[in-house]
Amino acid sequence: MTAFTNPVLPGCHPDPSICRVGEDYYLVTSTFEYWPGLPIFHSRDLVTWQQIGHAVDRPDQVDLSTVPSSGGLFAATIRHHDGLFFVACTLVHGQGRRGNFVLTASDPAGPWSDPFWLDDAPGIDPSLFFDDDGRAWMTGTRLADPGLWPGQTDVWLRQMRIGRQPDPAQTPAVRSIDLVGEEYLLWRGALHGAIWAEGPHLYRKDGRYYLVAAEGGTGFEHAVSVAAADSVTGPYLGNPANPVLTHRHLGRGSSITGVGHADLVEHTDGTWWAVVLGSRSVGETGAEPLGREAFLVPVEWQNGWPVFAPGTGRVTESIDGPLLPGNAVDVRIGVPAGSHDDGAGGGLRHDAWSLVRTTREPRVEFFADDPRRFDLHPRPVSLSDVGAPTFVGRRQQHHRAVFRASLTLWRDTRVRAGLAVRQSESDWIALSLRPLAARRPGPASASASAPASASGQDRVFQAELHTCIAGVVSVVHAVALSAPPGEADAVCGVVVSLDDDRCTFSLELGPNTTTSDSGASRPIDRSDGGRASGVVTVGDVNGGFLTSPHAGGFLGVWLGAFAVSAHTSGDRAPAPVRVTRVSYEPGAEHRAPARA
Repeated sequence: MTAFTNPVLPGCHPDPSICRVGEDYYLVTSTFEYWPGLPIFHSRDLVTWQQIGHAVDRPDQVDLSTVPSSGGLFAATIRHHDGLFFVACTLVHGQGRRGNFVLTASDPAGPWSDPFWLDDAPGIDPSLFFDDDGRAWMTGTRLADPGLWPGQTDVWLRQMRIGRQPDPAQTPAVRSIDLVGEEYLLWRGALHGAIWAEGPHLYRKDGRYYLVAAEGGTGFEHAVSVAAADSVTGPYLGNPANPVLTHRHLGRGSSITGVGHADLVEHTDGTWWAVVLGSRSVGETGAEPLGREAFLVPVEWQNGWPVFAPGTGRVTESIDGPLLPGNAVDVRIGVPAGSHDDGAGGGLRHDAWSLVRTTREPRVEFFADDPRRFDLHPRPVSLSDVGAPTFVGRRQQHHRAVFRASLTLWRDTRVRAGLAVRQSESDWIALSLRPLAARRPGPASASASAPASASGQDRVFQAELHTCIAGVVSVVHAVALSAPPGEADAVCGVVVSLDDDRCTFSLELGPNTTTSDSGASRPIDRSDGGRASGVVTVGDVNGGFLTSPHAGGFLGVWLGAFAVSAHTSGDRAPAPVRVTRVSYEPGAEHRAPARA
């Protein structure tokens, strides 16, 4: 056993589900409106995880184009049976096809099948159970009708029929999946008055069946409960010790809150473990910018029941866990050493990027040899729209981090582009640039009325720092930039520095660029040894409103580049905005006191 640090998947990786195939472990988490969806991770030791693909990576698999934030792809379950991998999930909200579905793959890295939609599977959080007798079952959660109290739910069970192709070599290997037979009501929660008994998973051990479910809602009151039965169809009796895992009794000052949504797995050495979600709060506002993260918890079986975190009864940030010899682990964040974004693109793989919703129109074009470089295709969809904006982002995974990118300056005055810190279409912060016009070289406060493409004239940009709080957009600060006309490929760096719930936005300026604030011109001197001529801090914002305890929803923060255009469908489309030298640099992690 080797000490490691939780969470094992830092950043917004909620609703983790896990399975083991031989000596390999596979894990999936929910992604809501982000695409590609449902990332698949692989591990050999439960501690170090590498993303190997997405279960939803084709825009025609599911329609996310109209789902609001925290809609879309809810909690998924991953299982393996008879040579195939299965992922069950729910698509919630939107105007497209919705409901529960199953995907299959012979290789967890993909490709995954198109969805097998199950119109007669109600509710959310479908899970799969393959019994020793060869039967397959699906469980799920729906609101009780009628319920004895608001938020009461039913956990149901039905048999699942899988139609295989007659030729095992034929692809896809499965031709149909449907539910058959009687529905069984298994569970309504451990406690009277408990809400949202959800995320149910079934297991068989020593001849008994165990139902593990979350309840209390996926927030501060979250908990894990267990029931057992002698038959897969019940009746299920709750563990007298329920809830078997929760942090709600620890108070809001606990460093980890909202623990729940457990899935169990047996290690190759015979020990048992659970993956659960939890949140880490920081700052005076109790913000949770990293969202719901994936934690690892030891489990022991005592007197016929699973005991979570024996001896402590809580999820801790540093515990002893399984680790294969030779695997170097960064105990600061519990991820493989060397996987950070080190300025050379070490952790900015293509699969680290996410887009918001789906569309068939082009939004981003990556350079095949460098995931730190891409072209953004501006669209007339803003960060506040329930649509598919040109926004490409990655999860914030550290409480202290710096996210930066260089934008090649453009001339089209219809286009605004920059960096954004996004929680939803209702809550975000963005620093953007937009060309205003061109002017003769001179004081930065001079008027600018000539077209931006005029020869021999400086290019003038307006840099604006915006906040969107509960749907209300405000300008926090504005700065005017002046770039010389002779530099066709002039660039401007945009930087977001994150420190707990503080977000500081800066500009890294080129050697001949000037900036004016409230009409006062000030040239910027070279000060950083070559990366930029100087750094101008545009503004500092308390980003505590970007997290679920304040904004609602189920998501943490994404950091990304965006481009939006004012053109209409009949206009000439704007040229792409080139983004280069993108980096995500973790800072030294620390624990700021949470709000008491």
